[in-house]
Amino acid sequence: MTTTTSRLLALLSLLQTRRDWPGAVLADRLEISHRTVRRDVDRLREMGYSIHSTMGPDGGYRLDAGSELPPLLFDDDQVIALAVALRAATLSGAGIEEAAVRALTTVRQVMPSRLRHRLDALEFTAMPSGSAAVASDVLLALSAAVRAREVLRFDYASPRSRTDAETPASRRVEPHHLVTADGRWYLVAWDLTLEDWRIFRADRITPRTPTGPRFAPRAVPGGDVTEFVSARFKGSNRGNRWPCTGTVILHRSASEVLPFAGDGEVEDLGEGRCGLHTGSWSWIALAASLGRFDTDVDVVEPPELAEAFAQLAIRDARSAGSQRR
Repeated sequence: MTTTTSRLLALLSLLQTRRDWPGAVLADRLEISHRTVRRDVDRLREMGYSIHSTMGPDGGYRLDAGSELPPLLFDDDQVIALAVALRAATLSGAGIEEAAVRALTTVRQVMPSRLRHRLDALEFTAMPSGSAAVASDVLLALSAAVRAREVLRFDYASPRSRTDAETPASRRVEPHHLVTADGRWYLVAWDLTLEDWRIFRADRITPRTPTGPRFAPRAVPGGDVTEFVSARFKGSNRGNRWPCTGTVILHRSASEVLPFAGDGEVEDLGEGRCGLHTGSWSWIALAASLGRFDTDVDVVEPPELAEAFAQLAIRDARSAGSQRR
């Protein structure tokens, strides 16, 4: 026999999963009578939930948005998920850090002791990733433009040189996606001036008002925004893969290399050696990145990587000579 509170929670969970629920289906799912369903719906209405009765031979119910925020009911797993998300949100870079801490404190205060124990068992520390904070009103403005499919105008502060201050440049774009990656927020948009896809850091954007006319959405290259952004971060215009990849033998054991191999593939060759297949945005960058393993490197393939090591050696020798002059 379920309690009234748990039955109300189960009913509310069902109403939140789909638009219309026939009364008979609700009664069967909850294993209660039609009359009890009607009484429980009335109780939820008294608590502030806007539940509309639908017409038909069986009658039914639909949960609509209300004018006020009613008491929120969560099951145990939802409470834990909410608390973990709030703790991680303090490092989201979305300008909601203080609000997230206050919300987490509120949630913990009303948690039953059994749930507090479960949350404490998931104790973790969210480490900052060097992200630049973005004001929440900026994120809301960008998201609203994406959702409304309206041309967005904004000033964009991008570094012009190592000595010049960041100079705002006016942009006019069709905003398509708001993306978060590695602690930063990005706007994926079609630049109307350059007639090409661009990725803008949200912390450098100052939106202008009003927004422009509506536009027909375009498909990002490849059709998947995650793959598109990942590819651009790799410096690739040909899919989500490094433009320059090579294979080397490192004179270190696989266990020493693996923690620092990133997305590279490591093969244990025994005798303190391993093979590494990895990539970068240029051959010189790939050769330079392999220096982090602080060991001898034998190039297996391709010849471009061996040539990059030769060019890098010349540069390094020049740099060492400049120190002595």
